[in-house]
This record gives sequence, C-alpha cells and structure tokens, in this order.
Amino acid sequence: MFDTKFAIVLRDDLAVWQKLNVTAFLTSGIVAQFPEIIGDPYRDRAGNIYNPLSIQPVIVLSADGSMLNAIHRRALERGVTTSAYIEEMFSTGHDAANRAVFAEFAPDDAKVAGIAVRAEKKLVDKITKGARMQA
Repeated sequence: MFDTKFAIVLRDDLAVWQKLNVTAFLTSGIVAQFPEIIGDPYRDRAGNIYNPLSIQPVIVLSADGSMLNAIHRRALERGVTTSAYIEEMFSTGHDAANRAVFAEFAPDDAKVAGIAVRAEKKLVDKITKGARMQA
C-alpha cells in the first residue's frame, strides 16, 4: 500500500518510560518532515472530533548500542534525514536545551537512544538491517 516505510529503532537497554518518550519525540520529527502522512480528523458516533493520526503504520524496532550506531551511520551515508534522540537529552527540560546538548556530539561519539527514518521501503530495510521487532 505504501512505497515508503516509517521505522523507529530504539536502543534495547532503555527503560520503558524512555522508550515511550523517545518514540513520541522521534515520531514528531518524522511528522514535521512529512506532514502529508497525517490523515483526516476522527469522529465518533456521538459527533465528537479527535485529532488526525498518521495514515502510515509505524514499525518499532530494537537494537543494541553498536547496531544503533551502525544504523545511524548507514542513514547518514545514504543522505537520509532522520529524527535522532541522544542519551543526554533525557537530562534536559526543553527544546532549546535538547538542541544545545545534541550539538555537542558528532555521529561517532553520540550515545544514540533512538532514531526514526521514513524513506523508500528497500532503503529503510537496508538502513535498519540487523534491528529486530521491539518486544
């Protein structure tokens, strides 16, 4: 149905609250990059209106730190813009602080907690190779 794939890869040693937090942040980055993936508002039988959701399924995967670094590197090598969340962002309290701490690291020394990518299916499969379905 889709010629693209939307995948999130989380580091497997994160606490549950961290996985949920990172997933939410990474999803917002992909939606900002591709606003066309948001559908129409939902309406229930009583006429209440709810926010629209993504029209495309999201695959959530898991990887250890080494594999996540490889996935990050593959995305950069292929020129695919990603959403990325690094470990140090857990200790900040707002967007400007997140961006400031993120800027302190390069791809080779960042402690990536999660990464999200949306691109052509085969390309996402190549980038995320080695990750497994999140349990």
